[in-house]
Amino acid sequence: MKLHFEGDLTSLLSGIQILSKELGIIEAEDGLTVHVEPSTGGLEVGLEQGKAYIRYERKHQFYRGLGLLVQHGRSGELFQIQEKQQFDTIGPMFDLSRNAVLTVDSFKFMLNKMALMGMNTVMLYLEDTYEISGEPYFGYMRGRYSHAELKEIDDYADQFGIEAFPSIQTLAHLEEFLKWEPVKHYKDTKGALLVGEDKTDRLVERMIEAISAPFRSRKIHIGMDEAEELGRGKYLDLNGYTSRFDIMTAHLDKVLNVVRSRGLKPMMWSDMFLKLASNGGDEYYDEDTQIPEEMASRIPKDVDMVYWDYVHTEREDYENLIAKHRPLGCNLVFAGAVWVFNTFGVNYGLSLNATDTALQVCKKEGIREVYATMWGDDGMESNPYIALLGLQLYAEHAYTEGSPDWNRVAERVKFCTGIEADAYLQLKYLDETPGSEPDNRKQSNPSKFLLYQDVLLGMFDKQIEGLPMSAHYAQLEQDIHSRRASDAELDYLFDVPQKLCSVLKQKSEIGIELKRAYDKDDKESLRRIATEVLPAISGAVRELRAAHRTQWLSMYKPFGWEVIDIRYGGVVNRLDTASLRLLDYADGRIGQIEELEQERLLYSTTNRFTNKGVGWCSYYYRMASPNVFFHVLNPF
Repeated sequence: MKLHFEGDLTSLLSGIQILSKELGIIEAEDGLTVHVEPSTGGLEVGLEQGKAYIRYERKHQFYRGLGLLVQHGRSGELFQIQEKQQFDTIGPMFDLSRNAVLTVDSFKFMLNKMALMGMNTVMLYLEDTYEISGEPYFGYMRGRYSHAELKEIDDYADQFGIEAFPSIQTLAHLEEFLKWEPVKHYKDTKGALLVGEDKTDRLVERMIEAISAPFRSRKIHIGMDEAEELGRGKYLDLNGYTSRFDIMTAHLDKVLNVVRSRGLKPMMWSDMFLKLASNGGDEYYDEDTQIPEEMASRIPKDVDMVYWDYVHTEREDYENLIAKHRPLGCNLVFAGAVWVFNTFGVNYGLSLNATDTALQVCKKEGIREVYATMWGDDGMESNPYIALLGLQLYAEHAYTEGSPDWNRVAERVKFCTGIEADAYLQLKYLDETPGSEPDNRKQSNPSKFLLYQDVLLGMFDKQIEGLPMSAHYAQLEQDIHSRRASDAELDYLFDVPQKLCSVLKQKSEIGIELKRAYDKDDKESLRRIATEVLPAISGAVRELRAAHRTQWLSMYKPFGWEVIDIRYGGVVNRLDTASLRLLDYADGRIGQIEELEQERLLYSTTNRFTNKGVGWCSYYYRMASPNVFFHVLNPF
């Protein structure tokens, strides 16, 4: 498609050049004339007889408009589009701290997609994955970004009018830094800083100085979430009991003084204040929680509070929880999620419904700043690329007064990413399996625990007993394959899910089959499983690992892959040991297989018998074994 732009393109030209290849456009004198001009009426895009126009209010809107022009203009039919942005700020938060650190090139790729969608901000969640001068253990061997890399990301984002800014931790969630013995002087508990100490105050000051330097933005997210263990370790030994609220507000005041002195605008997660106000002291979503006036009066008003909520699908829940935040007296920001965490897929059933409801309520309640988090809990087997459908929904919400039409979302995601919405949606069925709640509202993650569970120990066999898991994954493998588009740039994203299905159609129920054959003393079946079935599963796991490795190394820095590599190695080695054990029994070398003598119990009270789905497990080491992976004498 040939285009000829007219108007002041000084600040737009570099972004146009970057996106031209993706959009398949060529700037030429004999191309369709596109008149570009600023506007005060939002975004206007249209094709008239022989010419086109893009009128935009803010820089990032131009690139959305450019995409809309190409998307609708290819047919040659005349059109007019007018959009008014519903949120001042909207964009994703990338978790860059749970093994998976996007390369700079991968980050740029995602920024290209965000530009076409019309997003205007991106939050970089960095616990210890950035450099601090004089702290060599901070982010050591974790793929931390250099100052130059963060500046390159910021420069690239700025070309599209996208504001990049950091989200760090200045209180808790610092386990990966505090695990090192040489920095134990900073440590209160396993993940919380020893606050109230001069050395800790200096560290926090250097954190803020180091992370704010590469960015144009004056925004900074200072974390402060999930610090339930605060003051319960070394701090308690040194100072005796002090209320967590007192400890937290004293530390917050110090952090804000540093932030203010650098002209930064802070935000923080809100959960600790609501937890401290709850009856139990640790409940974020407690319906009865009320912020006392005494507490509210001690909370600084110049820090934005980020209300995060990833699970609710009813309007009333969001309305009630927003109301509970109001007494804090701070500007309220909302963070939802696209559920890529603790799974190989995306829980689109929950994510899309929760997002649609949450953003409708945010519009009604006047919340003007919204983020889509994509956490990488427990190692990040997944990736943000497969969350692009979820991000598209956020983007379309940002330019729609009510709820966007699904057909429009589907058309836009196909245009912006080259992948059909229905292909993305297949990924939800990795976890939305027989036995799950509708739309997987209870966040079951069998795609992960059925891969990693041991075939002899069968930790999750009782959870899935009687469910047609093998048939489900066999069908899903075909469904994913049938929707792939080999000519699409992102088609490779479906290699891992498809090969995972190939594993799970064989492995998901094999433990149940083993136990049944053993209880019947069916040695021929056990011998067949040992010599045919388990080796076949092992081969499929190796193919999955190879595909996953290729994908990882194309997206992320290599640091962190060793964790996933070791997990795959554990699966393969345990399959090998299982074959040995089965043959020893079948051939009479041992009198019993003790692992198969054990009764199978439900893994947890989170199961289909209590209407809580197939089950959920947050940690690989609990999926792989009930035995001790590590033992910490003093967790603090």
